[in-house]
Amino acid sequence: MTSSFRHAGPVELATALRDAHDRTLALFECLAAAGFDQASRVPRLAIVNPPLWELGHIAWFAEWYTLREAASSDPRSVRHPSLLPDADAWFDSNTVGHDARWSLPLPATAEVKNYFSEVHERITARLARTAMDDQSDQALYPYRLILSHEDMHGEAFFYTLNTLGVTLPAALLFNAGRYERAPALHFDGGILKRGAEPEKGFAFDNERWRHACQVSAFEIDTGPVSNADFCAFIDDGGYIKLQHWSEDGRAWLEHTGRTAPAGWEYNDGQWRCRRFGKVHQLNDNEPVRHVSLFEAQAYCAWAGRRLPDEAEWEWAARTSHPGFQWGQVWEWTASRFEPYPGFSPGAYREYSAPYFGNHQSVRGASFATPDRLRSAHFRNYYQAHRDDIFVGFRTCAPR
Repeated sequence: MTSSFRHAGPVELATALRDAHDRTLALFECLAAAGFDQASRVPRLAIVNPPLWELGHIAWFAEWYTLREAASSDPRSVRHPSLLPDADAWFDSNTVGHDARWSLPLPATAEVKNYFSEVHERITARLARTAMDDQSDQALYPYRLILSHEDMHGEAFFYTLNTLGVTLPAALLFNAGRYERAPALHFDGGILKRGAEPEKGFAFDNERWRHACQVSAFEIDTGPVSNADFCAFIDDGGYIKLQHWSEDGRAWLEHTGRTAPAGWEYNDGQWRCRRFGKVHQLNDNEPVRHVSLFEAQAYCAWAGRRLPDEAEWEWAARTSHPGFQWGQVWEWTASRFEPYPGFSPGAYREYSAPYFGNHQSVRGASFATPDRLRSAHFRNYYQAHRDDIFVGFRTCAPR
C-alpha cells in the first residue's frame, strides 16, 4: 500500500501530485470523449458537476492555497492573482453555486486543460524549492491539502462516469472485491482515543482534536453485507414490508419507487447491475453498493441488527484484526456527521462545518479511493439519499 499523504515530504508530494494529475486528466478525457466536457450535454443533476468546471475548480483550488498563498478560503487572504483571468468568478465553489455551473462562459476545453497543467508544473517547481528549505508540517500543509482535494474530486469523477453511463478504459478498470463470510467479531469496548494529535502530520479539520470516547462491548460483521445477503432481503419483501423502514425511509421509497439498489435490473430470473454503461451479472460475493442510508437501515431492521456507529467502526478497523475487511466500498454508519469537541474550521473553512448535523458519517474507502488517502481515521459524509457513491454497509449489535 502506498504510504499516507499525511506525512509526505516534498519529493513524495511531488510524485503523488503527478499521479493525481495524470488520473484526473485520464478520467476527464473519458468524459470529454463522450461529449461531456460541454456543459450543455451534461444533465443538471444535483449529484454531478459539469466536468470542465470540475477540472478548472481542481486547478483553481490548488493554485489558491499554494501559488496564490491564500491563508484561508476567505478571498481577503489571497496574496496573488490567478494565472487565468476570471478564474475566481468561474471556479470558486463558495461563490459559484451548483446550478450556476452550467451557464458560465468558461474558456475552451484546451485552455482549461492548459491552466490545469500549468498550475501543476508551477506547484512542482515550488515543491522542489521547498525541499531545500522548510519541510515543516506547517509549510507542507497546503500541498497535502490540495493533494487530498484532488484525490477526492478524482473519486467524484468516477461517480460521474458511472452516473452518466460512460465506459471506463481498461487502464481504469477495477476489482470490486469479495470476501468469505465469517463469524462476527467481538470487541469488549473501552476507551477509544479518537481524532488527530497536534503536530503529527496533516489532519482534516473534522478530525481535530484527540479526545477520549467510551465504547461499549459490541459485535460487528467481518465485512460488508454482500449482494447475496441483500437479495435475501429483497426476496423476503424487504422493499414492501414497510415495518422495516423509518419514516424518512418510507418517504424516500414513495418518492423514488425503488424496489432494489440503484442500477440493479431483474431479467430472466437473474439480477444484473449496470456499471459504467455496461450490464453485468450480479456477483453474489461482492459487497452490495449503491444503497442509500434508508436501504441500509431497513436491511438492518429486517436482520435484527443495526449499523455500527463511527466509534465502533473505527475501533474495529484500528485493531488491524485480519478478519475485519474494509476498503471495497464506503460504509454507512449510524452516526450523524458532527464535530469533535473543540472543533474549529481549517484553512478550507467550508470543508466540514456546513455539513455538520445534516449529513451522515461514512467510513472506509472504495476501489476509487487512492491508497494514500485510506485511513481508519478518515471521516467521509453524505446525505442519506445518496446512492450514486460506491457505498454499502455492515451490521453490528451490542454484546
